[in-house]
Amino acid sequence: MIRIAAALLLAAAGAAHAQTVGKVSDPVEWVNPLMGTLSKPELSNGNTYPAIAVPWGMNLWTPQTGKMGNGWAYTYDADKIRGFKQTHQPSPWMNDYGQFAIMPVTGSKRFDQDARASWFSHKAEVAKPYYYSVYLADADVTTEITPTERAAQFRFTFPASSASYVVVDAFEKGSWVKILPEQRRVIGYSTLHRRGPLPKNFRNYFVIEFDQAFTSTDTWQGEKLEEGKLENEGLHSGALLGFATTRGQKVHMRVASSFISVEQAELNLRRELGKDDFDTTRARARARWNEVLGRLSVEGGTVDQTRTFYSSLYRTVLFPNKMYELDAAGKPVHWSPYNGEVLPGRLFAGTGFWDTFRALYPFLNLVYPSINREMQEGLANAFKEGGWLPEWSSPGYADIMIGNNSASVVADAYIKGVRGQDIETLWQALEHGANNEGPMSAVGRKGVKYYNELGYVPYDVGIDENAARTLEYAYDDFTIYQLGKALGKPASEIDIYARRSMNYKKLFDPESGLMRGKNLDGSFQSPFNPFKWGDAFTEGNSWHYSWSVFHDVDGLIRLMGGRRAFVDKLDTVFTLPPVFDESYYKAVIHEIREMQIANMGQYAHGNQPIQHMIYLYNHAGAPWRAQHWIRETMDRMYAPTPDGYCGDEDNGQTSAWYVFSALGFYPVTPGVNQYVLGTPLFPKATVKLENGRTLAVRARGDGRYVDALRVNGKPVGRNWLGHAELTQGARLDFSMASRPNTTRGTREQDAPYSFSRDPARPAVLREED
Repeated sequence: MIRIAAALLLAAAGAAHAQTVGKVSDPVEWVNPLMGTLSKPELSNGNTYPAIAVPWGMNLWTPQTGKMGNGWAYTYDADKIRGFKQTHQPSPWMNDYGQFAIMPVTGSKRFDQDARASWFSHKAEVAKPYYYSVYLADADVTTEITPTERAAQFRFTFPASSASYVVVDAFEKGSWVKILPEQRRVIGYSTLHRRGPLPKNFRNYFVIEFDQAFTSTDTWQGEKLEEGKLENEGLHSGALLGFATTRGQKVHMRVASSFISVEQAELNLRRELGKDDFDTTRARARARWNEVLGRLSVEGGTVDQTRTFYSSLYRTVLFPNKMYELDAAGKPVHWSPYNGEVLPGRLFAGTGFWDTFRALYPFLNLVYPSINREMQEGLANAFKEGGWLPEWSSPGYADIMIGNNSASVVADAYIKGVRGQDIETLWQALEHGANNEGPMSAVGRKGVKYYNELGYVPYDVGIDENAARTLEYAYDDFTIYQLGKALGKPASEIDIYARRSMNYKKLFDPESGLMRGKNLDGSFQSPFNPFKWGDAFTEGNSWHYSWSVFHDVDGLIRLMGGRRAFVDKLDTVFTLPPVFDESYYKAVIHEIREMQIANMGQYAHGNQPIQHMIYLYNHAGAPWRAQHWIRETMDRMYAPTPDGYCGDEDNGQTSAWYVFSALGFYPVTPGVNQYVLGTPLFPKATVKLENGRTLAVRARGDGRYVDALRVNGKPVGRNWLGHAELTQGARLDFSMASRPNTTRGTREQDAPYSFSRDPARPAVLREED
């Protein structure tokens, strides 16, 4: 009997594991905002926080378990909540700006972040994109939050107490609060930000109103409570609002903010909340999420695959977030982090192009082009107001990461059909950024004089990450050429970028078969350790960056000795041990550790430089190898759990990799109208395009390998799909198998785009070939 019972239990467990999901009617309910929150500085499983927001909303809200100013605002293994923070934080490494916190307490007037903190349990927590609820045990209060783009509603359920309070913490580094008892309101501003420089008039103004009168009104400064004082301004200001409550009594709070003024915050409050109650706002936020997430429908996957897909999709539509507001006439207006002025038009912030040019922006261009049209308008405004395109906006220029990848973001949008932006201004911005050093190393091109004269940034001239800069500049030059060609710019103006796009060849070391730093005199750096992280590269080593020739993989194949040798080199990434040299950093940074423990050799999916690499098998006639490793990465590196990512999620990029890969294709070369084939995850996936047409993906048969593909009923042997082919409405029918088809996609003409094989490339390159 025991053996029979055990067998039945095993069978039941297997059936649950194999359970598949049919048509999803409420995709937002499949999202786990806690995916990736079990992270710490030493090891990232996503470095996310539960963002309670609407897609691309100006403000996000999150429970705050970390201390004020701690980039790890919420971590899954924390025991206490210190407040509920309005946030704009793109990642813990960037930290936050435009922040303040709300916290209910009972029993005594506790306002310090440690004194007011309350124990909580995930068993008494509900986290959804549109709604958050948690029971605060020490206060005996349940807090609920639901958002709009620039406002939110709170609902506190208090115990019976004559000493119930809500703390408003405007944070340190300069803040102001003012209580208006007759209006049951608090107004104020915060200034705390971690990245800069920002204009001196940076303020995040807020308006908070309650549905019940206050029984006490106190403010505080630093550690000192000033009872009865209605206004306070200084380094660290806050307010403490008292209520007398019966058990189960609900106190409602409405809050909105503005980067422009208190009056604009008031306008945002009235426009976005109006007379809506909490449940109405929650229903509207839920509907908005279902509208955006519902543009993609997947069927036939497991429960975990479906949850992972929609949780990843949720992350792709959070950043960059709107930094513009609507004036009294309903027209877009924004405070500029570039010159401190209030100006007409749109602006976005909170993303780094070094991460997101790879898949996030191409995903927007395919599925949500109208929001990227707004983002492109914002980029043009940033250039007009600050003189440069931001490579990292947080909310203004942030001096972090490398490259000039705004070129890719602008070019890919236009080439993929996004229109309505000020493209001539953006063209001027790209030319300016490509030929000048900026006011900081992460704006414009650091080392541009060397690069333009020598074709590379030298290793021995005091410019760090020089090889990585060279490789990214070469790709960025390609995208500038592509955009210039699409705009009809003369060859005399744009051919220089085509020539520079071949600069990647200058760093190829025939001895190692890898990319290597090069000295000013033309010699390669020595000694050379391809496992050394940093130094000539950025958050990776030569094994990671040697594939960063997005635009000319065929040229890279020839450098590496041909297709067979190239495939062998790709295979070696997975068969090498995960050894590393961390001496440049003087410590094992978390990206190194994440590679080491993944058991995938030197493949470091947790960081961006190598994420496209798997798809390069398609360029060398071995698409089945790509299919194998794509599915391995999806199955092993992603899960809808607090440890569900294998590194930094990074503003939607790592999530966009998953979403694209689940559909069965990926944008290896932004700036080109192609996607490289992979292996579809779901038996059925449907994308509702903004033009009213539908992209349908069907995968029949078991296994991860593509045995055959039909596009609109016609057999296709190539390893790529065209953007126009998809956006005109297409049906992709994949026949899947458990064994690889080693004959499909093997011809040279089946390979995806490479610049050196482009018959339309400029004459100067054809002559050099």
